[in-house]
Amino acid sequence: MTGAWTAMQRVFEERDRQDFDEARIADLAELAARVRELSELVVLTRADQSEVAAVAHEVELLTRRLAEAGRGIPPGAQVGEGGIVRQLGSPVTGALNPLAPPIEISVSPDGTARSEFTLGVLYEGPPGFVHGGVSAMVLDHLSGVAASANGTPGMTAGLDLRYRRPTPLGVPLSAEAKAVRVEGRKTFVESRILGPDGRVTVGAAAVFIGFSA
Repeated sequence: MTGAWTAMQRVFEERDRQDFDEARIADLAELAARVRELSELVVLTRADQSEVAAVAHEVELLTRRLAEAGRGIPPGAQVGEGGIVRQLGSPVTGALNPLAPPIEISVSPDGTARSEFTLGVLYEGPPGFVHGGVSAMVLDHLSGVAASANGTPGMTAGLDLRYRRPTPLGVPLSAEAKAVRVEGRKTFVESRILGPDGRVTVGAAAVFIGFSA
């Protein structure tokens, strides 16, 4: 692990976050998946008013059950192989976050961060298409992974987006990001989202400021 990665890990470790074992993570990830499904059905359901009210009451009771167990703090984050950060509560990749799609990211030997995913109605902007802010969130996160994979992790200092065409909902999408140059503590990353036809829907150029070793 390079000095920059060590510095990034130190930032995470200095935050007083709780650590979960893998069995607990699996259970909470299953709960998050069910809540994610429920959230989508809230948007799509055709249930009548009385049924909606009944379900809302049941959800309230379930929420109370979890609240009665007490509130902790979010789980910690760890720097994994290749600089990929495992952040369970992330709104992009977090398995425990019902707001996250979630998106899985891999890094190829040349340092390119890639992902394939499908975004549903919870991420809609214009009818039938992904909200532009969601596209920005995905590319920002993917670009951060690419900066880390380059051995120069940091925080986003700038993200310049170009929306070339609408990004469709409910179909397989792909995205990729790669660091293109480093200037001092600055890492420059280019990224893009592609539709199922292989055409770019959104492109971005990002700048990351590296962690001090």
